[in-house]
Amino acid sequence: MENFSLILAIVVVTALAFDFTNGFHDTANAMATTISTGALKPKVAVAMSAALNLVGAFLSVEVANTISKGLVDETGIRPEVIFAALVGAILWNLLTWLVGLPSSSSHALMGGLIGATIASAGVGAVHGDALVTKVLIPAIAAPLVAGIAALLATRLTYSLGKKADGESAKKGYRAGQIASAGLVSLAHGTNDAQKTMGIITLALVAGGTLAPDSDPPMWVILSAGLAIALGTYLGGWRIIRTMGKGLTDLQPQQGFAAQTSAATVILASSHLGFSLSTTHSVSGAVMGAGLGRKGGVVRWSTATRMFVAWGLTLPAAALVGAIAEYVTGFGAWGTGVVAVFLVASSAAIWKISRREVIDHTNVNESDEPAGVVTTAMAAVTPPPAGTATEELTATIPAQASEPKPSKATV
Repeated sequence: MENFSLILAIVVVTALAFDFTNGFHDTANAMATTISTGALKPKVAVAMSAALNLVGAFLSVEVANTISKGLVDETGIRPEVIFAALVGAILWNLLTWLVGLPSSSSHALMGGLIGATIASAGVGAVHGDALVTKVLIPAIAAPLVAGIAALLATRLTYSLGKKADGESAKKGYRAGQIASAGLVSLAHGTNDAQKTMGIITLALVAGGTLAPDSDPPMWVILSAGLAIALGTYLGGWRIIRTMGKGLTDLQPQQGFAAQTSAATVILASSHLGFSLSTTHSVSGAVMGAGLGRKGGVVRWSTATRMFVAWGLTLPAAALVGAIAEYVTGFGAWGTGVVAVFLVASSAAIWKISRREVIDHTNVNESDEPAGVVTTAMAAVTPPPAGTATEELTATIPAQASEPKPSKATV
């Protein structure tokens, strides 16, 4: 540890700060549907998710090795490059959290790393084959696979549950939803906490503290697990609202199908070392579950904003990472300027977020208008068989009291 310099210490602390933002940014992945359907109370849900994220961090290091060994040439990277990459990732996480968009923390990290690496060592230092096969292809495939699986699972669930007693079936699905939410949390810790492990390991190799091709040390695994668990416990309530209420309205059957499908995709990818986005997987599964129920629809206005954020994540984080790397190239004072900018920007975003506080007390309140297309589809599509009469009766006055949607909403 004699080579553990000041810049390396700054990189490790910044990486753990990113891991913390990853935790509260992605809490929605595991618990948004569980909270929105009432299967668990908000604070209980995030506490359960935090504990399982910590456990998941110890299950594998395959994804960490993809980040530390596979994506960029670790022999030509300085610790300042890692610091610049983390700046891009953290700022993108905070900006998308502020507006409540479930973007990918994983892609923000990798985008920042790619941009900073190119600015420092050129395009040749990025392993293009690993970028395509283990990042870009999973980014496209994961939400499609999870969405189709959730759509089919939702239809199968409703088909098998036609003759089941309404209240008993709902209780059973809520129990299943809690179990599947726990599985998603475990999968999230296994996949996402490893990305911070990988970036810290890469920094340690770059700083001469670890030998090339080393696996993450135990203290790195533990600290990354604790950071993401703490962030998860505090809850990213803005994104939980979008994921749970903004995309579609879910019933317990749909929540169970969505979370089980997403967890399967995430765990399989973690085993293969694919650094996919848990956000993409869960969002795809939620939309698939929304379309899988008769009468269920997706709010495409929200989905479109989300897709745009997905497309911008890699290049936006890469651009910030490249600029930060250019400034750190001026020496210690350049690194100090970037650090001050990161802290000041983070504080400003936090202050802006306090203008409209979203927490566990109002997370299930949706201010997303229904939209003309959504309203029309819901009006002409028959409800699922076996729906309780009292549920339909309760829906009618609620629809009658809804404000007329804006013409701008689609």
